[in-house]
Amino acid sequence: MSEPEVAGFLAEQRTVVCATLGRDGWPHLMPLWYVVREGPGAGELWAWTYAASQKVRNLRRDPRATLQVEAGEEYHLLRGVMIKTRVNVVSDVDSVASVGLEIFARYAGGGQAAQLAAEVREMVLRQAPKRVALQFVECEQTSWDHRKLGGVY
Repeated sequence: MSEPEVAGFLAEQRTVVCATLGRDGWPHLMPLWYVVREGPGAGELWAWTYAASQKVRNLRRDPRATLQVEAGEEYHLLRGVMIKTRVNVVSDVDSVASVGLEIFARYAGGGQAAQLAAEVREMVLRQAPKRVALQFVECEQTSWDHRKLGGVY
């Protein structure tokens, strides 16, 4: 996919699978909601999660993660993006809250954090102290779109 196609694909999809490395060397895969913020290329993915989660413990030990966003139910419709990243674990509560508000704005359908209902904003602000933001800094990207193959594999 081209850079604009990747940007559009990431904007329309809703879940990223994040693979971190466990202490035993095995991959640990978990789905996350995400937002795309300004950054190089198609933008930079950010997520938030509980600070005590296994993925955060893994990332504090080894900041590498691989992300995958995919779509398509049949082989000829498969498309996706895989991104090798270095992850910054952000603990600053204001930064964490900002990412949380962006995520809820995206997934609650409003689009703008300022438009969130007061109770949703309050819930995000209450959760922020026990969460972290994850900034996925891209090192390498691979994408595919089988719809472009025209049935020739």
